[in-house]
Amino acid sequence: MVTSDEQIERVRELVASIPAGRVATYGDIAAAAGLSTPRTVGWIMRTDSGDLPWHRVLGASGRPAAHLADRQLRLLADEGVPVEDGRVDLRTARHRFP
Repeated sequence: MVTSDEQIERVRELVASIPAGRVATYGDIAAAAGLSTPRTVGWIMRTDSGDLPWHRVLGASGRPAAHLADRQLRLLADEGVPVEDGRVDLRTARHRFP
């Protein structure tokens, strides 16, 4: 599947719109962007997110990737996101896209 520049920009806009103290999952962003799979969001985040609040994007379990966990959870906790046992409480912290 080829990802268009428009899809990349839409994902970037959605990630940028997540307010401090809130999070979204890769699946939430994929659904809001009209993408067929959350993996596309992951690919975009890996290749083009240095200037975005990347730490506000998590997997569906509420856990960050292992290689990012300490840094990501620290950044989220600093913003007031509820973190317990290495997991974000998605029921209370999840951002809903319009």
